[in-house]
Amino acid sequence: MRSLMKLQLLSVATFILLLYNFHFKIADAELDLNSDAESLLKFSSSVLHLRKLNWNSSIPICTSWVGIKCNAEGKRVIAVHLPAVGLFGQIPVNTIGKLNNLKVLSLRSNFLSGTLPSDLLSIPSLQSIYLQHNNFSGEIPILPLQTTALDLSFNSFSGSIPQLNLTRLRAFNISHNSLNGSIPVSLQKFPVSSFEGNLLCGPPLNQCSPLTSNIPIPPMNSNKRKKLSIGAIIGIAIGVFFFLVLLALLLLLFFFCLKTKTKKEDSVGELKVQAVTPGKNEKSDDFGSGVQAAEKNKLVFFEGSVYNFDLEDLLRASAEVLGKGSYGTAYKAILDEETTVVVKRIREVGVAKKDFEQHMEFVGQVGRHPNIVPLCAYYFSKDEKLLVYEYMHTGSLSSVLHGNRGIGRTPLNWDARVKISLDAAKGLAHIHSEGGAKFTHGNIKSSNILLTRDLDGCISDLGLAQLMAFHPPKSRCIGYTAPEVTEARKFTHKSDVYSFGVLILEILTGKAPIPASGQEDVVDLPRWVRSVVREEWTAEVFDVELMKQEHVEEEMVQMLQIGLACVTRIPDMRPSMEEVVKMIGDLRPLDSDYRPSSDDNRSNAVTP
Repeated sequence: MRSLMKLQLLSVATFILLLYNFHFKIADAELDLNSDAESLLKFSSSVLHLRKLNWNSSIPICTSWVGIKCNAEGKRVIAVHLPAVGLFGQIPVNTIGKLNNLKVLSLRSNFLSGTLPSDLLSIPSLQSIYLQHNNFSGEIPILPLQTTALDLSFNSFSGSIPQLNLTRLRAFNISHNSLNGSIPVSLQKFPVSSFEGNLLCGPPLNQCSPLTSNIPIPPMNSNKRKKLSIGAIIGIAIGVFFFLVLLALLLLLFFFCLKTKTKKEDSVGELKVQAVTPGKNEKSDDFGSGVQAAEKNKLVFFEGSVYNFDLEDLLRASAEVLGKGSYGTAYKAILDEETTVVVKRIREVGVAKKDFEQHMEFVGQVGRHPNIVPLCAYYFSKDEKLLVYEYMHTGSLSSVLHGNRGIGRTPLNWDARVKISLDAAKGLAHIHSEGGAKFTHGNIKSSNILLTRDLDGCISDLGLAQLMAFHPPKSRCIGYTAPEVTEARKFTHKSDVYSFGVLILEILTGKAPIPASGQEDVVDLPRWVRSVVREEWTAEVFDVELMKQEHVEEEMVQMLQIGLACVTRIPDMRPSMEEVVKMIGDLRPLDSDYRPSSDDNRSNAVTP
């Protein structure tokens, strides 16, 4: 009987112990999950963001918090997916770094900056890290051994690549940073695209030399050093002297040849400007009023032109004013039912006839691109200069964006805006590539982006900035003009990039960066966008017509990043137009991993 009672007491004690342990395991699990929630809430309150997060303690973290995924038991956070939500600033310590069971971290396509906190990348369970398209800086840190995917592309990391002995690493990308030195052997299995846009060397890139590699050169053995004799030193000195004399002669010969060549190319690279009195020859609004009788048939067509008319036909055509731009007035000329062209009557041309003709030939060659409005013909006389272009039926991007916003308007949807942006970027990149370092557009704006019936974007007014004897007043160009150009009046490729960045912001916001008719206020669009982003942290920066569309917020935020990168005040920090083309093209890669999903943890894809 006593043994039975002992057995019963033992059973009861065991049950109580199990119940006690079970209770504390539940309490520990709740404590861990609460700790994860507190860390995430601290992150949310410390890092500013454009899009609102629904994170709060009144709703379940594992089933209701946007971008948060828990383990199967619902006890710990294992994934954070916050791509393109407009996060700004640095990641504080003791926030995401305290998620001890985190496996996947995706903060791509935001505005995060600064160095990565040490506790973030010391999480032992962390496997997939997607931080591309931000502005993180500093050196690449040592990563957890369990890492299978890492994407740090399009940031500002610097220094050399550390020895990352990550045996499980399957996807890797550090392209488009400021890294230098040699690529570690453990990473040489990845493709060129994983490293491009840096100053790196070694497989799979070009082989390293002692000057480009970060591999230290071993010192010379002191036991093998020998002192040079006085005769040897004198011989070396004489040899160096004669080498320097020969080098000086070669440099003089090189500069003489370069100067001669530059003189020959002056008519193309930098046209000689003559003094012209502004306002002259404005007595008539009809194009061709200054055409001289002896030159009626001197309309010069470019090779490959499909048109068959002379200047007399052009002057007799029915014409209407399309608008007055920075450098002249544009007319729509209808010659017959099948032939409609645009005639640009340009004023204040500051070059002689020979220079004008050579420049036009150069412009005609550079302008052979599907995203540049074709220049068909030109006419030059003392009192009249005319340019003939193909007619674009849909008009300008400016009129489509800002025209009648009342009832009955058909808004320009996001797909069309992305397409037009990419078309214009390709056209401007072609101008920079084919025209050379000294050849710029100088007047990129939405009214100079013309549209075909299929909404293909084409750049107009190519080559006009170099012909002018004066530039438009500051009040007329400040909206698109880079800060360094406003005072110095010197156009560069980087100033074109700035203007294109303003164009992107205009497409995103629906706001014109220049005053409308009858208004005097000029909208500094880059400053306004930055103020909204920094102070309001809402989606109010985007055009209300775009906010009605679904599933485009991420692409719009990424495009906003591209635009802000282009309007950086320091010219050297702006991307090239080729890089802009690539960035806009990357908005919609062919792989299905592009849009936010739980697929970030797949080890065979870098882009989540």
